[in-house]
Amino acid sequence: MKKIISIFVICSLTFACTSSEKSKGTEDSSKVAAAAPAETIPGVAVTGGSLKGEQLISSSDCLTCHKVDAKIVGPSYADVAKKYAATDENIEMLANKIIAGGSGSWGEIPMAPHPAITKDDAKEIVKYILALKTN
Repeated sequence: MKKIISIFVICSLTFACTSSEKSKGTEDSSKVAAAAPAETIPGVAVTGGSLKGEQLISSSDCLTCHKVDAKIVGPSYADVAKKYAATDENIEMLANKIIAGGSGSWGEIPMAPHPAITKDDAKEIVKYILALKTN
């Protein structure tokens, strides 16, 4: 039963992420600057992060599975920031994971791929996430 539920969740997320990416993949990146910022919470500060990354998150489907301060389907952004230092190597690796998807780092449920996100935009997203530090 657990496997059936896991498969259902994965298929649902993949479908939601894929259809959302197709509709958003043709947006002009200049429109991203007008997007509302991603959620902000007391006790979590962005230090040296990417404002563009925050805007890209808020205009994508990322907040369907992730939240700044709490685990939903995937880890919270604050937990990711705790786990990975903001090095060029980690930014590259995590940007690739956003684009290609991945599994195993945070449990059994894999992250759906986001092939419509450019490498530069994925890096901006990662820079924002890694800049989150709990006070």
